[in-house]
Amino acid sequence: MNYDDIDFNELYIKQKENSSFKIKSQDAWDKKAPSMNKKVHNSIYNEEFLNLIDTKNCNSLLDVGCGVGNLSLRLASKLDEVYSLDYSQGMLDILEQNAKEQNFLNIKTINSSWYDSWEELPKADIVIASRSMEVVDMKEALEKLNNQANKRVYISFKVGGSFLDQDILDAMQREIVKKPDYIYLVNILYGMGINANVNFVRSEGRSIVYSSAEDFIKSVSWSIGELSINEVDRLKKYFDKIVKDKEKSVDYIKWAILFWDK
Repeated sequence: MNYDDIDFNELYIKQKENSSFKIKSQDAWDKKAPSMNKKVHNSIYNEEFLNLIDTKNCNSLLDVGCGVGNLSLRLASKLDEVYSLDYSQGMLDILEQNAKEQNFLNIKTINSSWYDSWEELPKADIVIASRSMEVVDMKEALEKLNNQANKRVYISFKVGGSFLDQDILDAMQREIVKKPDYIYLVNILYGMGINANVNFVRSEGRSIVYSSAEDFIKSVSWSIGELSINEVDRLKKYFDKIVKDKEKSVDYIKWAILFWDK
């Protein structure tokens, strides 16, 4: 067997299906939107991601999985047209309110998903998918992004295959099957004839965001799903012992940024 015999997308699909981390529903993201809007705009992630984006000779953007608009809003001041796509109408409602408050008239929201037809979607000079590529078929999603871009594509994917740190999993005594890591995307793109650039940026971790056991446990449950009574009890003890009195040192989550020119 050599490299060309390996179907990395098939491997991705199998691991994604077996992973302990499941794709969230539209309703779940609708409910998440207000709390996300309170914190995502101030994350170090925004500037680190945007520092990699080259807007030279570009007039338009398609932001896939735009959420409440932390990137769409920042890029709207540099581009003529911004199309912000998300399958959560709750996210889009807040984005529209944010755009109104900041006097951006060049942002158009689109309620659609990875699994809808994109034939009627506008193409854009730059296409981004930031922290939104939790998809069943990665090759299909990457092809969609590439087809919509006139000039450049930028995507991000969490490094490490887990939305929870190992110390939290150990405290819960929960064993998991990790989700596919970013290296799958590098190899799938290579198989598509795309040699993507790879860089890494940061976002803040849980310990500097949540100040109560209830919020901490809610965050863990959001990532991993339903918790048992014993797991909740263990997490309360972990929070009281480790998180509650921890100094406000910055813990970071690492994201891989993959980008390429058309």
